[in-house]
Amino acid sequence: MYQVALFDLDGVVFNTEPLYTQFWGDIFRKYAPEQPDLALRIKGQTLVQIFDKYFREMEKVQMKIIQAIDAFEYSMPFEYIRGFETFILDLKRRGIRCAVVTSSNRMKMENVYRKHPEFKEMFAHILTAEDFTKSKPDPEGYLKGAGCFAVAPSECIGFEDSFNGLKAVRAAKMTVVGLATTNTEHDIASLSDVVISDYTNLDFEKLSRLLPCSH
Repeated sequence: MYQVALFDLDGVVFNTEPLYTQFWGDIFRKYAPEQPDLALRIKGQTLVQIFDKYFREMEKVQMKIIQAIDAFEYSMPFEYIRGFETFILDLKRRGIRCAVVTSSNRMKMENVYRKHPEFKEMFAHILTAEDFTKSKPDPEGYLKGAGCFAVAPSECIGFEDSFNGLKAVRAAKMTVVGLATTNTEHDIASLSDVVISDYTNLDFEKLSRLLPCSH
């Protein structure tokens, strides 16, 4: 039986992925114009890993990007994906414990808490970039999420939107719910056990019926 729900943040809890795609698109057009698709390829990676892979030994550029991100995230609205608040309340009523597994850092999360004081109360644990040594698609974050509750991966459902995130949940051997918020339903179907567009009119009972092997 499912005991735990693990949620990515951007594109899963908050409708922020289009904003990040535009932000990183602008960054890469400015600093790495020879690789125009990087804004999509980096999804699920921490800022430290992005710097190490694409901006190594470019300290001045890194500082400019950090300053741009700080200003960008400070003013970000952090609007919930449709139906999310009702959905997570239903999970909690049914005794499903919830956590966030995100590549975002703690500084960004402070902006989330400032905009949404209720956010911390929704989740038993909030795991951020500082808690991991490897980024998605590595399963480390999701396995740590399961470990926080001392449950087996098979007792967890992971909610993701990006290719790297979906692969991470799959590699952790958890049930995968894909959100078609960043990529199309067709594109993420092969990496998901079920695909949803958002949480509108969804509760745990309905979700369980959609899953191929309900626990």
